[in-house]
Amino acid sequence: MSILPFTALACPLDGAPLHRQGAAWQCAAGHNFDIASQGYTHLLPVQNKRSRDPGDSKEMVAARRRFLNAGHYRPIADAVAAATLVDLPVDGAAACLDAGCGEGYYLRQLAAAAGEGQSLAILGLDISKWAVQAAAKQDKRPAWVVGSNANLPALPGTLDRVLCMFGFPVYPEFARVLKPGGRLIQVDAGPEHLRELREIIYPALKEERPAETRIPDGFSLLASESVRYPLTVAGQEQIADLLAMTPHLYRASAEGRARAAALTELSMTVDVRLLSFARLAAD
Repeated sequence: MSILPFTALACPLDGAPLHRQGAAWQCAAGHNFDIASQGYTHLLPVQNKRSRDPGDSKEMVAARRRFLNAGHYRPIADAVAAATLVDLPVDGAAACLDAGCGEGYYLRQLAAAAGEGQSLAILGLDISKWAVQAAAKQDKRPAWVVGSNANLPALPGTLDRVLCMFGFPVYPEFARVLKPGGRLIQVDAGPEHLRELREIIYPALKEERPAETRIPDGFSLLASESVRYPLTVAGQEQIADLLAMTPHLYRASAEGRARAAALTELSMTVDVRLLSFARLAAD
């Protein structure tokens, strides 16, 4: 497959199209956004930041990169790639955004899964500059930007696919940037996800019921599937990486984190829900 330049970037200040001008992106009003030497662009205006350094820390990003590159979540990536590529033209071009791309693992697996003759224009977006830096270092082909799901720097009605992996969905923005008939692929943790780890780090667990599928405004539900499999992680470093890439790192007590740190092997259940939504045509 071939990775095409992503040409549907929008200025985060006025929404106008951005055009590549040498080592920068620029809109008609003259707003200018430099492309960093690592190959990414910062499209998160300072007034839209909620903190000085939003998103995952450098350490969390490094932990996620090590854990994912070890292949532990490969079945999830394969299912996402299959759901993303279904019904895309085999010999045409399509545009795909990963809204909350982290260090780019799922987009790299998507690119590897695409068939011969398929062409994808890929945009990876994350609010963490450390995540986007790590993504750009590992693969220069997609466009990588620091930005927010609350104000996606993409032109209206230009995308065929949007991915939201364990992230914070902003459905009105997803609907705005998707073409009619375009698809949102959303992955969230299921009720049994990493249960064995949670049992170790928390004093008690609340019984979780399977979440009801909420169909967001402007979308229809195409498919719902579970990806569930056993996973054994060996070694204190990999267990520490898993904990560091989850919200449980901050939610657990010091005692709970210490119990996890003492483990040399951990067998767990991976349980995620994959939903595919189609963007309805505008009224």
